[in-house]
Amino acid sequence: MFLYLNYPSWIHQQIFPGIKFLGLLRWYGLMYAFAFLTAYFVLKTVAKEGALNTQRYKITEDDLFSFIFTGIIFLLIGARIFSTLIYDTSGLYWKKPWLIFWPFDANHRFTGLAGMSYHGGFVGGLVGMIVWCKKRKQPMLKWIDAMVCAIPLGYTFGRIGNFLNGELYGRITTMPWGIVFPNAERFSSTQTWVSQFAKTIGMSLPESGLVNLPRHPSQLYEAFFEGIVLWLIIRLCRKHKKFDGMLGAIYAGGYGFFRFFIEYFREPDADIGYRIAKDSAAPLYTNTSVLNFSTGQILCFLMIVFSVFYGLIAYKLSKRKQKENE
Repeated sequence: MFLYLNYPSWIHQQIFPGIKFLGLLRWYGLMYAFAFLTAYFVLKTVAKEGALNTQRYKITEDDLFSFIFTGIIFLLIGARIFSTLIYDTSGLYWKKPWLIFWPFDANHRFTGLAGMSYHGGFVGGLVGMIVWCKKRKQPMLKWIDAMVCAIPLGYTFGRIGNFLNGELYGRITTMPWGIVFPNAERFSSTQTWVSQFAKTIGMSLPESGLVNLPRHPSQLYEAFFEGIVLWLIIRLCRKHKKFDGMLGAIYAGGYGFFRFFIEYFREPDADIGYRIAKDSAAPLYTNTSVLNFSTGQILCFLMIVFSVFYGLIAYKLSKRKQKENE
């Protein structure tokens, strides 16, 4: 009995593989489009329910479009900057920052802006929302609360895009839903631990050579917990919202919490490894200690801390505004 799954052979990065003029159409880009459209329509639904209307101003569809468009632009900028300056270890972008948004390689071939960071997108999107609210003189905390009602469902599509790209996979696992990702690191079949691992999951090994072992589909874990589950939590909390800013704090803290623990199942980038480690020589393909922390975990911890301060400040501002209106 096989206790693992093979990555579907029919999935390719290109939507239309082999067709030259459609070769740039990729599933990941399509998932990004689905993510933004989903976020827009959920935000529109929240607005229709009256979450954004005030006594002085009634929200229009143009307001919603310009708000989310501004957020997306800043999100992409932040995601790209974090990806190149924090996750890239070559130092190239620190020496030549003009290449951060240059979509061609050294041979002048179009590559797009490959590489985005969620945490950079979080910071960039937040800045974009603040800028829009300040410019339009709109209640910032109220708009951010409305936006976080929409973000998790959109985020779900982003992680599905990672799965379709066969990237950001997890560590090796003996769980029956473990998946053999085609681009994952391979191990020598002559190693004792590899043969024992393969025996546990019923995998036959070649007498010599390299073997690809099943891994946690961590992209799908994130899509479910940081996307669907977090959206449900915010949806339930929205019915019992006590002050403007509460939902924003729940989103930042909830995402940070879920991803912090899912990172134990996700393999860190090979060129970065652990930022903080009990054992600096610990392998990345399996979790040997809960005291080995990845870059993502550090940034998620900072998100949790931010959510606490954000929530406290929002609560105090809400109380102050309530007293002023009495």
